[in-house]
Amino acid sequence: MDEEPELVVSRLSKEFTRDGITVSVEIYRLAEQNEWTLEVVTEDKDSIVWDDPFETDQAAFDEFLRAVEDEGLAGLIDPDGGDTLH
Repeated sequence: MDEEPELVVSRLSKEFTRDGITVSVEIYRLAEQNEWTLEVVTEDKDSIVWDDPFETDQAAFDEFLRAVEDEGLAGLIDPDGGDTLH
């Protein structure tokens, strides 16, 4: 049976709220790797994962903040701007 890989979760991982929208910012890496992954999880459990890894957890968080400033949180999690059917 394969063991689950050990994840290191950044202290920068947190809930983030802007414009009435709350997401979970998750920054993590595999224990044996040095590069960090940035993932944003919406309240509906939709997940956005950045394609490219980051050298540091701070770089990942800074990229998240930059994306929010550039696109807005709503634009980041729903780039098409359409309402999704539930």
